[in-house]
Amino acid sequence: MSSFIPTADVGILDSPEEVLSTLRNDGSRRWLYPVPSRGRFWQRRLVVGWALIVFFVSLPIVRIAGKPAVLLDVAAREFTFFGFTFYPTDTFLLLLVGIAILVSVALVTALLGRVWCGWACPQTVYLEFFYRPVERFFEGAEHVRARRDAGPWTLDKAWRKAGKWAVYVAASALLAHTFTAYFVGWDRLVTWMTGPPTEHWGYFVLAAATTGLVLFDFGYFREQMCTITCPYGRFQSILLDPDSMIVSYDPSRGEPRAKRGKKAIAQEKAGEKPPLGDCIDCGSCVRTCPTGIDIREGLQMECIACTQCIDACDSIMDAVDLPRGLIRYTSENAIEGKPTRVFRARTAAYGLLLVAVATVFTVALTTRRAYDVGVGRGVGQPFIELADGTVGNQIRVRVRNQTATASAFRVDLLTPEGGAVRLGAAQPVPVEPQQQVRAEGFVVVPRAAFEGAAEVAAVVRVTFDDGTVEVVPFTLLGPSR
Repeated sequence: MSSFIPTADVGILDSPEEVLSTLRNDGSRRWLYPVPSRGRFWQRRLVVGWALIVFFVSLPIVRIAGKPAVLLDVAAREFTFFGFTFYPTDTFLLLLVGIAILVSVALVTALLGRVWCGWACPQTVYLEFFYRPVERFFEGAEHVRARRDAGPWTLDKAWRKAGKWAVYVAASALLAHTFTAYFVGWDRLVTWMTGPPTEHWGYFVLAAATTGLVLFDFGYFREQMCTITCPYGRFQSILLDPDSMIVSYDPSRGEPRAKRGKKAIAQEKAGEKPPLGDCIDCGSCVRTCPTGIDIREGLQMECIACTQCIDACDSIMDAVDLPRGLIRYTSENAIEGKPTRVFRARTAAYGLLLVAVATVFTVALTTRRAYDVGVGRGVGQPFIELADGTVGNQIRVRVRNQTATASAFRVDLLTPEGGAVRLGAAQPVPVEPQQQVRAEGFVVVPRAAFEGAAEVAAVVRVTFDDGTVEVVPFTLLGPSR
């Protein structure tokens, strides 16, 4: 006979340790107040970060060949990248772009580890080089801010928080509008912004919602985007290998660690004390980490390779007269004393695949048709019998000009003989660069063309000003005799 234990007597088991660096073992948020380490890598990342901020903001504004550098117009199903516009009919090209992006991510990660996360990801760039500096400007040093946050509300605390959040709201609104411009274009966005809200209320709702999401991300969620939401860190186990570049602590040099000063280290060097590891257990690498990990515990999912721990450790090594590099860019093999190979089977395979995809993409792009032509049947009766003894079929011609110059086209009928195309628009029909034009009309053929059959194969020819000719089959319906 089995016995049951009441649920109330079991309780909830506490985790023996913190599962994530931003969460305590009871599941509550552990707020991080990283101390910036402004060393050589931070200086380089600062330059790269602000260059990327300018780049990200300018992409939907700068125009190439008359269009924004990047425009993802989902409504019009047009995707423009640096002067090249892709349409739904360019499925193969878009597929190649997607494959190239995935292979590039795998190749860069296999070679350089999470360099994207630490140096170029917008989440890191905006948070570390704008939002956190604004916070430090208003609220002071990290230890002061942490102590103030833990205390009661005062006038000093209130105005600092209000000033910080006012700047956050303004910056988030700018980023939200920039993000929206990627999908609608800056010209259209300015028109909506300057027009009456009642005419573009949907845009104002979208802008407000996007601003709120950006504000929530950079003002509250912050590093949890990297440690909880973003899947990239969880892909480390398959994207990295022992030869990949990582930011790592060297335990063979640093252990055994012990707290001590410059004088004690000098005595160790002189043989007056037993030698210890170079790590003096100061905790600088932990205090400066934006995701709150201890790099000395080895490679971790939360590490974004931002190099702040390298700068912090280098400054400590300089202060105690020890060589830099206790924490450094390295690889797992190098840490274990094994040679690191840059060119290996994985990187060779990724590189060859990327070259192959780029080659196919280049060939497909350069041989893409200048005009995308589609001929379809109009909506309505399948055919009409006219008083002059002819039979008419509605036709709809769709032409997209995929070149950078204006053109015009004519539509006529090659077969059957005696037929003609009568469009509602005057021919030739003009079509501007990157523009799509639809023309509707009738294909009219003699009734005799349907002798013994209710369907007749026809051929429609579309001729452009530059001499390009597109021939499209079209099925005619009519009375059978």
